[in-house]
Amino acid sequence: MLSKIWSYSLVLICFSLFTFNSYGQDPFENIIQINGVTMTADSLRAVPGVVVLVKNKNRGVESSPMGVFSIVAYKGDTLQFSAIGFRSKEYAIPKDLKGHYFSLIQLMVQDTFYLPETIIRALPTKEQFEYAFRYWTVPDDALEKARKNTDALTLRALAYTLPRDGRESQAMYQQMESIQATYYGQRAPMNIFSPLSWGEFFEAWKRGDYRKRR
Repeated sequence: MLSKIWSYSLVLICFSLFTFNSYGQDPFENIIQINGVTMTADSLRAVPGVVVLVKNKNRGVESSPMGVFSIVAYKGDTLQFSAIGFRSKEYAIPKDLKGHYFSLIQLMVQDTFYLPETIIRALPTKEQFEYAFRYWTVPDDALEKARKNTDALTLRALAYTLPRDGRESQAMYQQMESIQATYYGQRAPMNIFSPLSWGEFFEAWKRGDYRKRR
């Protein structure tokens, strides 16, 4: 009977020690931060804009203009490196790494793209070239579009035709209220008695602005 009690006690002690070790482990032990640089394999120059993704997970970063990146992953994950003009690379993070920080230099190999050939031929005849030079419409480039959009006459025409926005309407209303408040309690002056208006009228009459044009 005593031996059975000792056997049960020993089993309970072993189970308790195993449970304590299981719960005593650090839950963040497998997390690791990868700090690295993406460089070209032939000249060791920084490769900016490399997309670094954790495979099969919706997480990733992009390398800086100096090729530097930093990403947090789990030990055993696989990092995928991709950039325009370079071959895609993968790096498997070892599971037996010590600590929570790791430095990595990823070398990128340039990839060659072959485009289909393009044949450029001149117009067949002189008459067709003359017709195309005179009648074909060449679309405006960005500079010509900007010049047309900032033309003074165009902007003036738009200012006269487009309706006022809320800010302009509010400013016009406040100006009218200010004029009415200035002559509150008295009659507002009329331009028919203004010497300046009469002077402008005589100058326009001398120039012939009111003559009938044929």
